[in-house]
Amino acid sequence: MIRYRVVALVIILLLIYFFRLILASGGDRSQFFQNCLKFCTLDNCTQSGVAYKRDLQWKHDPINKLLLWTCYDECGYDCMWKTTTAFHNRNWTTPQFYGKWPFVRLLGMQEPASVLFSVANFITHYKMLQRFRREVRSDSPMYGTWRAFSYICLNAWVWSAIFHTRDFPVTELLDYTFAYSMVLASFHCMVLRMIHRMSVFVRGTFSFLCVLFFINHFSYLSIGRFDYSYNMKANIVTGMSGALGWILWCFLQRRKRRYVWKCFIFIVLATSSLLLEINDFPPILWTLDAHSIWHLVTAPLTILFYSFIIEDCKTLRKELVDDEESRKLL
Repeated sequence: MIRYRVVALVIILLLIYFFRLILASGGDRSQFFQNCLKFCTLDNCTQSGVAYKRDLQWKHDPINKLLLWTCYDECGYDCMWKTTTAFHNRNWTTPQFYGKWPFVRLLGMQEPASVLFSVANFITHYKMLQRFRREVRSDSPMYGTWRAFSYICLNAWVWSAIFHTRDFPVTELLDYTFAYSMVLASFHCMVLRMIHRMSVFVRGTFSFLCVLFFINHFSYLSIGRFDYSYNMKANIVTGMSGALGWILWCFLQRRKRRYVWKCFIFIVLATSSLLLEINDFPPILWTLDAHSIWHLVTAPLTILFYSFIIEDCKTLRKELVDDEESRKLL
């Protein structure tokens, strides 16, 4: 029971942290940054902030053009580094700009490490989905549910990579909402795993309600100003409900299904990895921050979870076949 208490303590600490709301960033609110941005745009950009008045080096980078870096964006990037240097010269801590640390841009990507690790997560899910389809028969219980889960995760990691490449309101919306789709999908799979012997009507109704809730969630965040507080609370409630549900199920099944340790370890490590977000720090080499390292950690954990999924589906099918044979004998 001690390990389950440890998990509960970790979850409580995460709840305390995630309910803190980060409102602003010191870098972009500083007078130094505001003045730098103002004069840079006046000197170099047209009134719209998109085109250039002068023939600058920024203008000729084809990758930046492809990723829609405007003159105003280039001024912001340049002033971000000038402001960071000014802060360091005064022995002040590294500032954040619009809620983000300063990152070195690589091939036009705003957060190259997070992009790379998002792609790594996509590849891991894709490879494990292929293994799942090879090893698990399509008539196995939960087969369709887990396959849908995989596609939801693949879609979410695509948008994570896009968002970390270029932060626009639309890419932010799609990254945040589809990240939540993974959390909701895990919760959905947890409940369906518990009720998989119930009627198709019961399971279908629950699935329909989950889809309906996600549509409502997406619609709400799409209208007007993005509600960070609501999105955070939705992720916490759904995520922690799913984590506690899986832990309870693993505890109850620990004797009958020896392989549930894989699911338990995955939940513990995945939840613990969120502690990286609590201990946030300025990027190492202006590239690796806590968030990007968290993306790196989740990739290998995915292998462990799929290993559990595959073994569980095989076991469920074997139980189904045994039950059918038993009924024939009767």
